[in-house]
Amino acid sequence: MTPGEILLAEGRLETGWWGPGPEAAPTIVLLHEGLGSLGLWRDFPARLQAATGCGVFAFSRFGYGGSDPVPLPRPLDYMQREAREVLPQVLDTIGLRRGLLLGHSDGGSIAAIHAGSVQDFRVQGLVLLAPHFFTETAGLAAIAEARRRYEEGDLRARLARHHRDVDVAFRGWNGAWLDPGFPAAFDLLPDIAHIRVPVLAIQGEADPYGTAAQLQVLEREAYCPVEVLLLPGIGHTPQAEAPEAVLAAVREFSDRLFRPAE
Repeated sequence: MTPGEILLAEGRLETGWWGPGPEAAPTIVLLHEGLGSLGLWRDFPARLQAATGCGVFAFSRFGYGGSDPVPLPRPLDYMQREAREVLPQVLDTIGLRRGLLLGHSDGGSIAAIHAGSVQDFRVQGLVLLAPHFFTETAGLAAIAEARRRYEEGDLRARLARHHRDVDVAFRGWNGAWLDPGFPAAFDLLPDIAHIRVPVLAIQGEADPYGTAAQLQVLEREAYCPVEVLLLPGIGHTPQAEAPEAVLAAVREFSDRLFRPAE
């Protein structure tokens, strides 16, 4: 990884780059989950770069990892703001020419919002890992259980190794999702109905934070081509729990997207 940083008006973002730059190859931009960071992708970016030949770029969003913190509470539309206001600045700053967005969990939702509401012809496809498009009762219960483990168990100590301000990272995510107004604020059906690029959506059947209904609504509402991969026995992090299956699917998807015209 080549470490770096981006300076925006809102503050500093920590970044990492694997493989060729945007002038030499398509770029896969990684968007992490609600408790993730640049470092918590672990070896996945390097393996993804090797599998696809694309450049891979990742960053910690504001409030996560080593990036600058944000004030709490987060607004209930924080993912919409990230997709429409911050992400376009990031893509401009790195000089994106063409590529795809690969988002996990919250990051998948952000990728879908961006593709459905921002006209950006550089983004030619989406890979969504365990994305959310609406709230589910079981998923909210799992988020409430995460709060209990954070306050009473060892979750805070484990996350603190990866975040400059662990309370901002956790409470910003957890507090927004468990706010009574969040289900009404988080309805991405209008966004996914306006996506106009191919989508690969991957989810584990044993994901406690979301069911296959998330993928079903994507297939039903999206106008664009949608491929779905449902992995038996896999939970919320398919890239870590079933890396070979995920890498193979993303490699095939990216090959089709970026194959030179014959």
